Amino acid sequence: MDIITRLSEELSIKQSQIEAAVRLLDDNTIPFIARYRKEMTGSLDDEQLRALSERLSYLRGLERRKEEVYAAISEQGKMTPEIEEALQNANILAEVEDIYRPYKQK
Repeated sequence: MDIITRLSEELSIKQSQIEAAVRLLDDNTIPFIARYRKEMTGSLDDEQLRALSERLSYLRGLERRKEEVYAAISEQGKMTPEIEEALQNANILAEVEDIYRPYKQK
């Protein structure tokens, strides 16, 4: 599941609003967007934008960590289809770290 779809489902906000807000959040502050870009986000308020921003940051970090763990396990030559699937299905950082724990270099 991609990040936009996941945010839309979790926050009960239309995908088009999420897409517009994500583009704006990458270059602007939440107060600026809430005040001057309401028409672009479908009138999302400060609270919704803040929740979206926090969750977006977490999900981007989660995806980055999954990629790092995938690369680290692959470098060791220990990647299996089962591990790959588990990484793809991990929804929180703790799950990713649990998958990586046996392969962590000491």
